[in-house]
Amino acid sequence: MPSSARVVAVERVSDPVYPRRPPFNPHIAFPEYRGVVGTERNVAYEGVRAALHLLGLDAGRFGTEAWNPLGELIRPGDLVVLKPNLVKEVHPRDPEGWRYVLTHGAVVRAVADYVFVALGGRGTAVIADAPQSDSSFDAMMDLLGLRELQRYYEARGSRLELIDLRREQWLNRGEVIVERRRLDGDPRGYVAYDLAGASEFVDHPGAGRYYGADYDAVQVNLHHTGGRHEYCISGSVMAADVVITLPKLKTHKKTGITVTLKNLVGINGDKNWLPHHTEGDVESGGDERPQVSLRSRAERRIVRLARTASLRLPVLGTWTHRLARRAGKRLFGSTDDVVRSGNWWGNDTTWRMCLDLNKILLYGNTDGTMRSPKADQRRRHLAIVDGIIAGEGAGPMNPDPVSAGLVVAGLSAAHVDAACAFLMGFDPLKIPALRNAFACRGFPLADAAWSDTELVSNQSAWNGRLDSLLNDTMLHFRPHPAWVGHIELLDSDLRRHG
Repeated sequence: MPSSARVVAVERVSDPVYPRRPPFNPHIAFPEYRGVVGTERNVAYEGVRAALHLLGLDAGRFGTEAWNPLGELIRPGDLVVLKPNLVKEVHPRDPEGWRYVLTHGAVVRAVADYVFVALGGRGTAVIADAPQSDSSFDAMMDLLGLRELQRYYEARGSRLELIDLRREQWLNRGEVIVERRRLDGDPRGYVAYDLAGASEFVDHPGAGRYYGADYDAVQVNLHHTGGRHEYCISGSVMAADVVITLPKLKTHKKTGITVTLKNLVGINGDKNWLPHHTEGDVESGGDERPQVSLRSRAERRIVRLARTASLRLPVLGTWTHRLARRAGKRLFGSTDDVVRSGNWWGNDTTWRMCLDLNKILLYGNTDGTMRSPKADQRRRHLAIVDGIIAGEGAGPMNPDPVSAGLVVAGLSAAHVDAACAFLMGFDPLKIPALRNAFACRGFPLADAAWSDTELVSNQSAWNGRLDSLLNDTMLHFRPHPAWVGHIELLDSDLRRHG
């Protein structure tokens, strides 16, 4: 293992293009590889392999048949969960846009190969996520080649499970829920956790006004009131000996960026336990929008009436809600143009929920209790970020592509995300989820400051302490429109950090 979890590996591949033919075999017969060699160049496999090497994993045997980079993290017989970023199978503007919205199957394949090497013929690997409620898990499995990948491993005697962690799937028409379908969910069930006084929501003034993933705000507030801060988490994830998160590198409307920390929203069985914003404007203690106006007051009244109609009158109410949304877009503007629903830099709610989820992943037991908040008690965890084709602008669902060519890896989600933010041209101290990840309540997520993050890279300019890197070497992603002017890394920030 590297000497410190502060170390983050950054591999930049040339010609950032994903292979198209699953199961995404590598095109090079690497010394440790035992499978079929493909004819199509696979830079994703090259990038993952190089990042694991940069991270110093099993360094003494690199370049030999015996190289086992995950062997010190994964033991034979373990249950290993791979958590990609599966959001939705379609991009609103580009038929190929899923390539910069979803974690690519070629990245999953490369990581899974090294997982099975470490398992040594014993144990189970699971690919699991809870995508957006109105998405099709099956469509994404086919689109990303993960069904074929599952068959590939099964033919070789290795067990790979594909699990949709959601308990419910929605059918949306006109951005309104018209049908709810119960799903089988996680075969290992779900575990409820109450972080209570260790939650980042302690002393937050939003209690009773939280809004979750559904029209029924009663549910989310039920789980975050009276000192309770409860989350419904996948039993498979919490039963895992090792969790490997495989996020996509993107900007995000509610958190500025979405990388490792934000990716854990997908370990939930019920996203309506998750506060996404606090209703009301800043003056009233909310973060739904910056300020209230006569126009926004009228919009909120109409929205509340439409949501209530949808809940109480499933057919007529839903039809009315759809009409109201169409009229509302014309009258009040689309969400891409107008700040609403906590989609801006002032969101003070979502980051708290994200950090709570990270605490549960690292310290949660399978019975809903929490371990001792010590580094040696944490669940084994590795993050490998797919930034080969990343997303900027109106992320996470409607971004524009960035051919960044990045594969980023590390043992600490906080340090990995700090490195990613910096490489994207953003200041970690201006992103609430990152700033607070290094000063968590109750259960620490990092053991050093963000500026102590140590980068190792095949790019000479990206080696050294994070706060020593030069701004003109960063990639300078375009933020989400509602975050422009609030998170960009400036030369004055570097002088302040230094």
